[in-house]
Amino acid sequence: MTCRRLFLFLFFITGTGLWAVSDQELLAKVDSLVSYFDTDFSAEYTIVQDKPGQSRTTTTAGIFRRDSKEQYVIVIMQPLISKGQGYLKEGKTLWFYDPQSRRFNTTSSADRFQNTNARNSDFTRSTLAEDYKVVAGEDAVLGRFKCRLLTLEAITNDVTYPKMKVWVSDDYLLRKTEDYSLSGQLLRTSAIPDYYDIGGRYVPKQILFVETLRGAVINGTFVNEKTQMTITKPSFSKVADSVFSKTFLETVNR
Repeated sequence: MTCRRLFLFLFFITGTGLWAVSDQELLAKVDSLVSYFDTDFSAEYTIVQDKPGQSRTTTTAGIFRRDSKEQYVIVIMQPLISKGQGYLKEGKTLWFYDPQSRRFNTTSSADRFQNTNARNSDFTRSTLAEDYKVVAGEDAVLGRFKCRLLTLEAITNDVTYPKMKVWVSDDYLLRKTEDYSLSGQLLRTSAIPDYYDIGGRYVPKQILFVETLRGAVINGTFVNEKTQMTITKPSFSKVADSVFSKTFLETVNR
């Protein structure tokens, strides 16, 4: 084999870095591992919010997803003051239910979830390949992970952040994201160190969100707001059709 042919062969098998797929195909692979079109999904989420200089708050919620119909339901179980509040997503419409007023109001997927650093969009299936195009890619190391670092720009307005950087490990799982404004200002960083592997379906065990611009000066040092989301009791058992309804949110805590 000539040197030129050897170079072309090596480029063909290694030109996309750690994976024999294009960067855009890599995004689709990431989506596929944490989206569940062939089954329902439910779990319990514990969301711990740390605001510097304030007391820590904890929210516990039950999450139900049906990705095949772009649906999810969230029911707040704790704290007591928020118990019974809920969310119902149907396609692009997201409803928030307040049991005190017994009213539904539309809200946005980009809004903060229960005044934490998590967003409502963090609870739905992954749609990176549908919402973004890759504008740059390079191999990188993130702690113990060999990763592909991708720079993304939104191709739709239905996103929380118009620009992102994502670190994808060589098992095709998302490990870190940086979320940016349209002007390029870093707004939030998230980290996903570990996943449950349940029959080839992957569920994050924990997600840490750190806000770049929100926080407080403590003893002369700026301390960022952060939110730790812990997922427990993941299940892929079928969820009753009646769960994905306004009636369910109206009656679940009566």
